[in-house]
Amino acid sequence: MRAEVQQVDDGTYLVHGSNTNWVILTEGDAATLVDTGYPGDRQLVLDSLTQVGSSPEAVTAVLITHAHNDHLGSAEHLRSVYGTPVRLHEAEVPHARREFLHQVSVGTVLANSWRPGVLPWAVHAIRSGGTTRVPVASPEAFEPSVPLDVPGRPVPVHTPGHTLGHCVFHLPQSGVLISGDALASGHPTARGAGPQLLPDMFHHERERALASLDVIETLDADVMLPGHGAVHRGSVRTAAQQARERAAAR
Repeated sequence: MRAEVQQVDDGTYLVHGSNTNWVILTEGDAATLVDTGYPGDRQLVLDSLTQVGSSPEAVTAVLITHAHNDHLGSAEHLRSVYGTPVRLHEAEVPHARREFLHQVSVGTVLANSWRPGVLPWAVHAIRSGGTTRVPVASPEAFEPSVPLDVPGRPVPVHTPGHTLGHCVFHLPQSGVLISGDALASGHPTARGAGPQLLPDMFHHERERALASLDVIETLDADVMLPGHGAVHRGSVRTAAQQARERAAAR
């Protein structure tokens, strides 16, 4: 299986998995993996590391934007097999352990099944392990707003709403924002492409997700690597404003 790997800057790669993206940051022989796709994306994750000249053994940390199955899928595998630390915001740590699950329910998906794209997305999600239990046994909390001592030196910024502990990762030295699900550029269930919040059913607290756009607006970046959709080039501040306007028009 071959992953679709896109280099967006020196040592920065966006990988398109099956409906979800992840990011690889490299520095010499070491790498940071931001998110890990669905459980069913494991071979794509491993292949993407190979494509950028890395390996699972070289990953010094797995950083998770939030603990939904389509982002957490192979985190515990990497931790248990390779000893790779899995790090999240402290509010997301119990979520990763599956002490609770803030993820769209089957009932909510069925209630929205009349919407374009929802049923094909749901079938794909189930086949890819979207409803599989994938807890991380020993997740670790990072300190937000402080550069992490891992390849790429990403700065986690707390952007709650999609989940309680959702974080984006800012790379100020290269003007890149890894936006996770706080700001997307597309989704199989969305109407069209471009900067946007995910459809309302996916957010734990929609109003907080909207408020987090204010936080994103303050970040100096002109390349956005979303959890869903294509690379977005242009002011991230403008992208956040466009997403807010789009949400208001729904």
